[in-house]
Amino acid sequence: MIIIRSIKYIYTLCGMTINCSFSYWSEVQVWLILYKCFSIVPSGSVLSLAVSSNGEQCFSGGIDATIRCWNMPSPSVDPYDTYDPSVILSTLTAHTDAVWGLSFSGIKNRLLSCSADGTIRLWNPADKSPCLSTYNVERENGIPTSIDFVGADPAHIVGSFNNGNTVIYDMETSQSLVMLASQVDAVSPLANQINRVVSHPTLPVTITAHEDRHIKFFDNKTGKLIHAMVAHLDAVTSLAVDPNGIYLMSGSHDCSIRLWNLDSKTCVQEITAHRKKCDESIYDVAFHPSKAYIACAGADALAKVFV
Repeated sequence: MIIIRSIKYIYTLCGMTINCSFSYWSEVQVWLILYKCFSIVPSGSVLSLAVSSNGEQCFSGGIDATIRCWNMPSPSVDPYDTYDPSVILSTLTAHTDAVWGLSFSGIKNRLLSCSADGTIRLWNPADKSPCLSTYNVERENGIPTSIDFVGADPAHIVGSFNNGNTVIYDMETSQSLVMLASQVDAVSPLANQINRVVSHPTLPVTITAHEDRHIKFFDNKTGKLIHAMVAHLDAVTSLAVDPNGIYLMSGSHDCSIRLWNLDSKTCVQEITAHRKKCDESIYDVAFHPSKAYIACAGADALAKVFV
């Protein structure tokens, strides 16, 4: 079964990478929107993607517990060329289970990962000993589902968990600083899962997407809930904040992507973007870093770009 789990723009190419996950198969392809591609063959499906700030490297997290670092191919590459082994830079191995999320920061070129093994790890991919720190070692906050660098404070990271917890960590000490006050449902524990967490690029605000159809906004300094809203008709699976911090985009298994004004917390546009497959729909959304383009990827094996 073919699904697309993740979609990212490549800043220097003004295009995007699409991570095509072949469940139960071992072959994976990473495509550029300009019909350029290179093939990679890890030992399982690719679950997550991140792209470096300069657009020269791509990082993929797999169900095989590895993170692979890739050189981006030239835009002039022939899409019918054979696989070039030199595209792979390195393989990061420390996780012991599937890598569900990746995030890259251009400040000191750090990479974050979260895994089904319960840990969040901070990496310097260029280092000989790339794993710098490990968080949630004892699974004290649950299993992480998503991570991000805190835009308003480069020394902090934020992680969300399957039990409804959201925690801000200090990068240097690996200690938790703030537990964001998300209310949990003791009757339906599965509804507490947070599917995505993103940090506002300039304000001390964290935004979370929930299995129970909610989007929630938190103050990073106090940990208090600022605003909560039922945002979709089904689970909210993905979030993205535009580079200027004015709009929020959300994707859901209700087959729609919605654009929200962050100041008024109101929906300004809705697009029915994908069809359902196996009762799931949209897995990821992305803003173009400089142009008025948005993109989404879904369970129907389609990636779409909207103007």
